[in-house]
Amino acid sequence: MRTSSVRRRSFGLRRAVLIVFAVTLLGGLGAWPAAAQEIWYPVPVNVWEPPFNADRTRRPEEYRPLEAARERWRICVLIPHLKDAYWLAVNYAVLDEARRMGVSFAVYSAGGYEYLDRQREQFDECLGESPDGILLSAVSLDGLNDLVAVAAGQGVPVVDLINGVSAAEISARVGVDFWDMGAATGRYLAERPGAYGRSVQVAWLPGPAGAGWVEAADAGFRAAIDESDIAIVEALNGDTGRAAQRALMEEALDRHPGAIDYVAGTAVTAEAGVGALRDRGLADEIGLLAFYYSPGVHRAIKRGQVLAAPSDLPALQTRIAMDTLVRIIQGDDYFPHVAASVVMVDRERLKQWDASSSLPPRGFRPVFNLAWH
Repeated sequence: MRTSSVRRRSFGLRRAVLIVFAVTLLGGLGAWPAAAQEIWYPVPVNVWEPPFNADRTRRPEEYRPLEAARERWRICVLIPHLKDAYWLAVNYAVLDEARRMGVSFAVYSAGGYEYLDRQREQFDECLGESPDGILLSAVSLDGLNDLVAVAAGQGVPVVDLINGVSAAEISARVGVDFWDMGAATGRYLAERPGAYGRSVQVAWLPGPAGAGWVEAADAGFRAAIDESDIAIVEALNGDTGRAAQRALMEEALDRHPGAIDYVAGTAVTAEAGVGALRDRGLADEIGLLAFYYSPGVHRAIKRGQVLAAPSDLPALQTRIAMDTLVRIIQGDDYFPHVAASVVMVDRERLKQWDASSSLPPRGFRPVFNLAWH
């Protein structure tokens, strides 16, 4: 087992995300913040049995994490970007859970789903820092498999967090199957009362092509609407930046003037869509749905600007992933494949739903390392 006493090689931590964000460190470098105060457990989860099965066969369990780690393990966290609140929620949960458990971390942000080469470089750099374990939210389903195998060969466990990778050498997977997320959105749309006298026309913007979570969500959405009267009139892939998603929506609206009833896609799609539809005078004519959650979607649902979105509870899943990785490092029992249950949220559901499992605290800014050196 790798321990924190392993000699650390002094590689510089090149943070690609510094192009976009200034580094914000809470508590100061080298300082050890007080433990988190909020208790998030026990929580209901689904455990895949057998792990990684393609049929999504799972059983319900109650999840309780370790009270603390036995050592101050060093954990690398590789994420696609910090351009939206989904990944800010992940970043916050990494910070909060590291404080609670007494471990250190370094976060590497690739800057976007188009930067596979950058995430590969960051993976190499992370390994150069001799971590005890890696949390990987990959920008590509297959593009890091060789590096996961290298880590496994060096005795460094890799936990696949949220996005999905196809590497056989991962130690565990923590993440809702995005097939479920896409399917939840498709079912919600298919169950809405129709008064069109024709098929319901949908523009579908699921996110960047090639990302595992996008492919899964796309398959789930299409399966859910397969026997309904819903027709996808335009399907466009692209990065989850706000400008990119608005441009894609504008493209779909221009290609099908007066023919689109709903636009469904990423949380950023829905957020950008509020302004796009308002500027075109279409806010009352076209409905917006997202297949994952964000603060912008949360506010828009409250205001009636977005109909609904499912949440895969990214902050909660990150906490479970941190605990899972520590268990693996320490040789404790763990679930090889576990995830929280998808929650479909609309304006009515908001009245009794606790959003802290999905959203970062108001005003939270990125934190890239804690007691790392």
